[in-house]
Amino acid sequence: MPAFTLARLCKCLPSRAPPVNAVHTGSAVGASDGLASVAALLATGAVSNVIVMTGAGVSTSANIPDFRTPGTGLYSNLQEYGLPYAEAIFDLDFFRKNPKPFYRLCRELWPGGYSPTAAHRFIKMLDDKGLLLRCYTQNIDSLESAAGLSADKLVAAHGNFDSAHVIGGGEEVPIAEVKAAVEAAEGWEALNAKYGGLVKPDIVFFGEALPRRFFASARKDFPQCDLLIVMGTSLVVQPFAGLVNFPVPGTPRLLINRERVGGFSFDFSAGSTDTHYMGDCDAGVRELARLVG
Repeated sequence: MPAFTLARLCKCLPSRAPPVNAVHTGSAVGASDGLASVAALLATGAVSNVIVMTGAGVSTSANIPDFRTPGTGLYSNLQEYGLPYAEAIFDLDFFRKNPKPFYRLCRELWPGGYSPTAAHRFIKMLDDKGLLLRCYTQNIDSLESAAGLSADKLVAAHGNFDSAHVIGGGEEVPIAEVKAAVEAAEGWEALNAKYGGLVKPDIVFFGEALPRRFFASARKDFPQCDLLIVMGTSLVVQPFAGLVNFPVPGTPRLLINRERVGGFSFDFSAGSTDTHYMGDCDAGVRELARLVG
């Protein structure tokens, strides 16, 4: 999705420098302790405003088809539409000229065809226990919603299939009508004709701004965060990646990922409040849940 500069986000969020008495000192976590120290925080009620940030890694085991990789069925199917490159499917100018590839992708990825993973269910478990402040995701698959997470608890930084509009600032289109268009062979043509423009689910394309709610929620949430869990993301795309730096200094941060990422942000040295689990997200949350008990 679009690589926005961090400057805009910095105007919306407080400085990393802590105000007086704002450093969290009571939640001891260290890299050497692994998941055990984080589990202790969750089990003892030491934290109650957990923020979870997720990327594609939390959805890997859902087996959602990959449209970017040559040799995969979905990639091959989309090539019949003459994509100049795979990511053109999310290019607004290309969509205006040829919406059919994206509409085909909508049919393949529409919510309901894939099941939430253990990582998604873990996020819902945190919510059920009253520990989750918010989940911020880069994903567009709506699997958090499928796991039962309410819209209020979810911030989809790059949008998802939960709502739709006519592009160019047009009216909102009932999602039930969009779903019907997805399921019908020529449904999109009729829907576009009805609303007088190209209808698109509210997924952020290159050239579009992130949802206003992303910035407003981040500004409010991150100063309250007392535990940050980051799962399955490379922490490359801004401004999403920059969110890891906005909890109050001293706030425990857990990275669950196959490899260390965000070296500019995370400090895994002795005495740090950052820790990590190196492995896939489902295995990490299962072990964390086991330790919580």
